[in-house]
Amino acid sequence: MKKLILKSILYVFLIIILLEGLVRVFYLGKDTPTRFLDTYEVEKWKPNQNGYSVTGNRRQNFSEYHINASGYNSYREFTPTKKKIEIALVGDSFIEGFHQNYYNSIGKKIEQKIPNIEVYEYGYAGYDFADQLHLVYSYKEQFDLIDHVVLGIKFSNDLTRGEYKVVKSRLALESPIHKILKKSKLLVYCKSIGVLDPPQELIYRITNILKPKKKIIPKNDIEIQKLKEEKDKMYLTNFKNLVSKYGYDKERFTLLLDSQITSSAFISYLEENKYNYIDFSSLFKSSDHPTTLIYDRHWNNNGRNLIAKSITDYLINKGFIKK
Repeated sequence: MKKLILKSILYVFLIIILLEGLVRVFYLGKDTPTRFLDTYEVEKWKPNQNGYSVTGNRRQNFSEYHINASGYNSYREFTPTKKKIEIALVGDSFIEGFHQNYYNSIGKKIEQKIPNIEVYEYGYAGYDFADQLHLVYSYKEQFDLIDHVVLGIKFSNDLTRGEYKVVKSRLALESPIHKILKKSKLLVYCKSIGVLDPPQELIYRITNILKPKKKIIPKNDIEIQKLKEEKDKMYLTNFKNLVSKYGYDKERFTLLLDSQITSSAFISYLEENKYNYIDFSSLFKSSDHPTTLIYDRHWNNNGRNLIAKSITDYLINKGFIKK
């Protein structure tokens, strides 16, 4: 019996080593860059990192990223001056662009359409509007040199707070334990394809089994609509608070949004108060080809081409840039 147990342990160990090797050889596990908090309490990626972002259980998406000296995924460094024309794209993972090779980014596509400009992509997964304005405010001297700033905003989840605070849950991913676990590409791969979800869910259920359950009372259509209106009102208030605290240059700043998933009250407020915005919904809606990836809602290459076109057309039509 003892011999059987020892052999079983050995075989399991060898199988794990073999699977770890296969994951590494076929590059199934993604490289996750290191996060850090700078002196301004701006969360970003640790500068000068390279790696590959892998998505899907059959490597459905495989792309290279490059974190520049400023801590963002980009093929160029951010060196704004008064002599050059620069455009900044600020946003979350959609601007960050880990789903496409860094040298084929939205910024690169815009530069190909408009010669002699530089596009700086300040994208970081999880950034909301508070993160974005805090970044612009913290690096005011740098952003004051940039000719135009485009800020991506999704009304449903980018305005949930009215002031900036460090998101400790994201930085917790850089704990010593997490760093050790990330060294195993097999473990990273299993987590990315959902293999670890059932045991994690079981642990969650066990830890919550003794907690009193709240009785869920079904809401009618009127109550649902009222809750939506209250939430929209709170998000608009948060927008006003953030703009008031960090400032907002209406001449140089433009919001990038999809009006199909944006509150009509928010759109009306922007128009009434002369906030410029780029609405890419019509281009996405009229496209003959899919605009997002098949396994999540991030933009695919076609979608990113349309975003680049939306921004390019806006800059030219408004006279900010001459083609």
